[in-house]
Amino acid sequence: MLQLQERSAAGSARPGGIFSRIVLVLGELLITAGVIVLLFVAWQLWWTNVDSDARQRDAVREFTKNLAMPAAPVPPPAVDHGEPKVSAEPETGATIGIVYVPRFGADYTRPLVQGTTPAVLDTLGIGHYEGTAMPGAVGNVAVAGHRQTHGAVLDNIDTLVPGDRIYVQTRDGYYVYSFRNTEVVLPDRTDVLLPVPTQAAASPTERYLTMTSCNPRFGSEERIIAYSLLERWQPASAGPPAEIADQVRRAAGEG
Repeated sequence: MLQLQERSAAGSARPGGIFSRIVLVLGELLITAGVIVLLFVAWQLWWTNVDSDARQRDAVREFTKNLAMPAAPVPPPAVDHGEPKVSAEPETGATIGIVYVPRFGADYTRPLVQGTTPAVLDTLGIGHYEGTAMPGAVGNVAVAGHRQTHGAVLDNIDTLVPGDRIYVQTRDGYYVYSFRNTEVVLPDRTDVLLPVPTQAAASPTERYLTMTSCNPRFGSEERIIAYSLLERWQPASAGPPAEIADQVRRAAGEG
């Protein structure tokens, strides 16, 4: 009888032991999955920025390496340099120039690269939508960039206020755009890339710069659009605008 009772007790304990082991295994799997998720988040929000920042600094240095920096005093903004010089679109992946946005920080210096493919936006910086206007041209210079990952080149796009300047340096010169306003749209609103943003039937007479990024900061359900208009330009031979001269020298490794 005692043996029967012991067997019965052992038999009743066995299912509980199996259940405990299952719970233990599931717990370990959940912990492992949690660690993997945390590592993925760290990779997205930290490492992609570190890696992209390094690549973008290299792109800026490479672009400025052979650019002449005139020693002559920078002319005042009132000087009329005539019609802006406009370059032809380069091939995908080529560096068009450098973007400086003082509102984003005194050392904000990002390459402007042809194309908006993942290969460009995830690594090289701000991407230029192919087929839109080039810097200085009548029409719409449309660009895109990430906010929280891959260099976070447009992370602070929502902090722009009317009158903020956005400077685009190319081999031809410096184009100074004045920020006007932002709007938030759905991802299918490609009309913001038109020669006159959002106006399909209009012919452009002004020179726009349209910056696009995901919205909200940690999501992609919407797009935030920042519109600017060309205020002035000056050729490379005139040197950089005084307000970003130190920034330009630092970008070129001269300060």
